[in-house]
Amino acid sequence: MNDASVPWVRRALASNSGVLIAALVFAVLLGTVAGINTGPLTYFDISFMSSGGATSALAAIGQTIVILSGGFDLSAGAVISLVNVFLAQSMDPANMEASVLLWSLAGIGIGMLCGAFNGIFIAFLRLQPIVVTLSTMFIIQGVTLLLMDKPGGFVSPSIGAFYMGDAIPGWIPMPLVVVGGVLLAWAWLKRTRLGTAIYAVGSDPDAAAAVGVRVPFVRFLVYVIAGGCYGLAGVFISAQTGSGDPLVGNPLLLSMFAAVVVGGTRLGGGRGGPLGSAIGAYILIIVVNILLVLNVSAYYSTIAEGMILILAVLAGSLSRSSTLARQLRIIGTRLSARRAGTLVKQRAEGDTRLRLAASADQPAAGERPGFFKRNADVLRYTLPAYLCFVLVVAVTQLWLGGALLNTGYWNSLVVLSSFLAILALGQGTVILTGGLDLSVPWTIGLCGILLAGMVKGSDAALIYALPAVLLLACVIGLVNGLGIVFLGLSPIVMTLATNGLLQGVALLYSNGTPDGFSSPMLRWFMTGKIGPVAPVVLFMVLFVIAAVTLLGRTPFGRRVYGIGNGLRAAELSGIPVGRTLILVYVLSAVCSALVGILLTGFSGQASLGMGDDYLLPSIAVVVVGGALITGGRGHYLGMLGGVLLLTALQTFLAGTTLPYATRAILFGLVVLGAVIALRDRKS
Repeated sequence: MNDASVPWVRRALASNSGVLIAALVFAVLLGTVAGINTGPLTYFDISFMSSGGATSALAAIGQTIVILSGGFDLSAGAVISLVNVFLAQSMDPANMEASVLLWSLAGIGIGMLCGAFNGIFIAFLRLQPIVVTLSTMFIIQGVTLLLMDKPGGFVSPSIGAFYMGDAIPGWIPMPLVVVGGVLLAWAWLKRTRLGTAIYAVGSDPDAAAAVGVRVPFVRFLVYVIAGGCYGLAGVFISAQTGSGDPLVGNPLLLSMFAAVVVGGTRLGGGRGGPLGSAIGAYILIIVVNILLVLNVSAYYSTIAEGMILILAVLAGSLSRSSTLARQLRIIGTRLSARRAGTLVKQRAEGDTRLRLAASADQPAAGERPGFFKRNADVLRYTLPAYLCFVLVVAVTQLWLGGALLNTGYWNSLVVLSSFLAILALGQGTVILTGGLDLSVPWTIGLCGILLAGMVKGSDAALIYALPAVLLLACVIGLVNGLGIVFLGLSPIVMTLATNGLLQGVALLYSNGTPDGFSSPMLRWFMTGKIGPVAPVVLFMVLFVIAAVTLLGRTPFGRRVYGIGNGLRAAELSGIPVGRTLILVYVLSAVCSALVGILLTGFSGQASLGMGDDYLLPSIAVVVVGGALITGGRGHYLGMLGGVLLLTALQTFLAGTTLPYATRAILFGLVVLGAVIALRDRKS
């Protein structure tokens, strides 16, 4: 080889290292499958694997394009479900030869419309991609459930015959051609000005704007293109199943992020590509196949995907930042500085190191400002939730009657509010630091299932069951915190992976069918009466006082605000950022566990997915209560106002004839509206 070509080869290998490593892992796993099979791999085996991973590969390609631009899309699975349900609901069972091209374009078009909806809020209104796509996810799920509330419908066999057949009989399966065609389209797009702009925006949007790139327009197109990929994935899964399922896309969210990371794309943007993500999707499907061949329970699949996601992100992080040894040396240096007493926080005197965390201006010497002036910012962002709550109660009084004077209404309102009020403390504290906890659903579910399984209707068993469940919650929060602080993983990725791990553990523990039920004492605590109110109402009074004190009157609370206002500045001011963040995620997990316990007492038993309905509301009440989704601003009393508002709204909807699915749509719209109305004006 010519010596002059060596630097070029090295640069090419470095820029494509993620794809090359993914391809190598894929080859090793494929060899493993061939080794553990009773016979050599056949064309049928290849075709089966190609069809099994195609949906995830197409979705991962779309997700990769979003991530390359510096974004994030949590609505992908919901878009796939919507396209699947639309096709299954719209096709005529009498027509066995539907137009493949027409229905494929319809599915892609629906996906692009969903992407355009995301893009408008993210690109032109400059809202956070996480909260927009999370809200969109629930809106689309609600629309999907309105179209079809249970599996069914019909997808023409001609669609299935095309997508699940062979491009060249006996040689090339059609799923590989579909995925390959999308990758070729990306290869062309990458060489255009738009493709270059996507990488530029993901690497440094300010620098891209300085050289003339229309950053908002590029971001908008990114979500439209990604939506088209999700739409095609929805068409493919429709061809695969031959029917509709409103929840078919939900399990794909974890696997598509794992595929993106395994394929070498950097979370945060600017590096990677869809080819590696497609290979990553097939790596995951091979891992699942290996588990099946080894007769390992399918419940381990989410655990495997979660672990792969964490390990892949960690490996990428270590390869970019430095070696593990260097990171250990940094930690050792910090420990030596601590022993020598030379850390900034050790030199600080009193509480001066926490002044950065104070959100209110210091009063001038002499006259003390009045209450409204001192708390003007807090009132500005918290009062709207309470005003809207009063409005909803008034409408409930006019529409249903008896709300204002009915003690039962207020008792029920507080009981139903208790779950979100507790979650608001945990999720709200995480959001105040600039993070997000996506492990809430299955922390609730696992803790509820464990409690019911341990108690089995015995009051005496609560003595050890409650501490055991709360201890488990501390471990879950500790794992999240350690992954975020010491491994440097993104809070979104870490908690999403943890949620998948917890789901697998819950399925394994319950074997897919939770047993056991609540004890009479816990049941009485939630549904009994002490005078006119339930015992949990008195508990919530104490909880609210403790929550306000924790965030507003303690060093921990001031540190939380300090971290949210600026991580680097918090470190320089002496705030123990790592320790505080770990405690924040432990608090969130404990709050989720408390909700799992109370839900078990309220319903009398635990169920799989009992926490799924609480993810968006736990974020919604924080945002509606005036907290800034990027951290640093918010008050628990405002979050409590958001809790009362959404619970009163939910109670009102329950008394109308509107379908249950409208609740998810309304919650998503409320969050988007609140983020727009209460966003930081400087953004």
